[in-house]
Amino acid sequence: METNKASTLNNLPLQAIAKQPRRYNLRIVHENEAASSFLLAIIKFGILTIALGFINLRSFAQPYTDSVYRHEIKSVEFYNTAKKASFPIIPLNSGETVTLGFDNLKGGSVNYHYTIEHCDADWNSSNLSTADYLKNYNDDRLDNYSYSTATVQKYTHYELKLPNENIAPKIPGNYILKVYEDSDPTRLVLTRKLYVVNPKIGLVAEVVPSVDNATRQTNQKINFTLDYGSQRVQNPNREIRVVVMQNNRPETAVMNRQPTYIRGSQLIYSDVTINDFPAGNEFRHFDTRTLKLNSQNIQHIYRDTANTVLMLTDPDRSRGNYTLEYDLDGNYYILNQDGTDPRIDADYAHMLFSLSTPKQPNAGSPYIVGRFNDYKLDANSRLAFDANLNKYVTNIFLKQGVYDYAYVWVDKTGKAGITTLEGSYFETENEYQVLVYYKPAGARWEELVGYTALSSVKK
Repeated sequence: METNKASTLNNLPLQAIAKQPRRYNLRIVHENEAASSFLLAIIKFGILTIALGFINLRSFAQPYTDSVYRHEIKSVEFYNTAKKASFPIIPLNSGETVTLGFDNLKGGSVNYHYTIEHCDADWNSSNLSTADYLKNYNDDRLDNYSYSTATVQKYTHYELKLPNENIAPKIPGNYILKVYEDSDPTRLVLTRKLYVVNPKIGLVAEVVPSVDNATRQTNQKINFTLDYGSQRVQNPNREIRVVVMQNNRPETAVMNRQPTYIRGSQLIYSDVTINDFPAGNEFRHFDTRTLKLNSQNIQHIYRDTANTVLMLTDPDRSRGNYTLEYDLDGNYYILNQDGTDPRIDADYAHMLFSLSTPKQPNAGSPYIVGRFNDYKLDANSRLAFDANLNKYVTNIFLKQGVYDYAYVWVDKTGKAGITTLEGSYFETENEYQVLVYYKPAGARWEELVGYTALSSVKK
């Protein structure tokens, strides 16, 4: 009987494929045409994105962002050391630290250096002398690394804690952490946003229903009040700026430049036209803490000369009803149930994703995003359309763990629809970050003087 090209992935007999040797290219078994077509499509697409990664010679530009500049750098984590995957913020001179971890898939050891640079609320350089914002040295060598053990994919894991005896911030504010090769800042490897707060301003925030009847069922609104107390604030519209962000997603950030009302030393931000966020949907997720057993959203795991995980096809969720699911608000955790230290014994796998949606490729493209790829909409996160399967597919190389992800639709005009493929429901649980910046008249830099995090669900 002729194989039906439109058969679903859930019914693909791929056991024979698992027995074939493979590294980055899988040998296709043609007993099942749909299976062959699916795997061939994602492999070709994976090779294309790897090639694009090699030729990505884009020069570093302002403002700063969370970015990775080398294709061999994977699994970048940056968080307050007290809790994995937490928002990377520390109080000034508190003794708290942030932890940076990442893998180099080339293995061996590389001469990495790092520094931090002070920035304004827009993540542009403050253009200060390092003597203004660093206590000790200008940069330092990153010499804490370990080699992977008992993994198919060999790699070297690097780790750093800040502040330390060599690199420590002197003033509060936004800082960009830069890692680069051979003590040459132009040879950037990665950058990460660090927040150093010196609480000087009282801050109270809440999540309320959208005041617009048209978005009441889909949006969540943030209102907040600042109290600057004895701080010298002559012109709040010029001296204070507040950023509100959803789930630490930079593309959602809203800059508040002036309060709605002023009452004594209180600044009240409750304008109906601002801080009204599409709630989106709970993130999709998968679990690869073990590569020995299938878990949620995984159809099959193949282990050979490379690990390959075939995911169940993801549906378009834009027309369904809200369903309560536990998620990680877009984060991910590197974990390995079969080892003792996931930093060095968690393995990598080719994750084969597919998306079913009525949206056609001549209308735009879907992208898969999450904290694992800094929510980047680029060649590495784009899904390719496979005409034989009538699905969008991609292949992403990820380390074992628990991951959240979502799909973003980008139309032909370049407009990104965060809720186009996921839907938006006011019941969705989201985390919001509110950051208060202060730059009095005559000051040379902007300080971070207030911070709070809040959930859209009462806890």
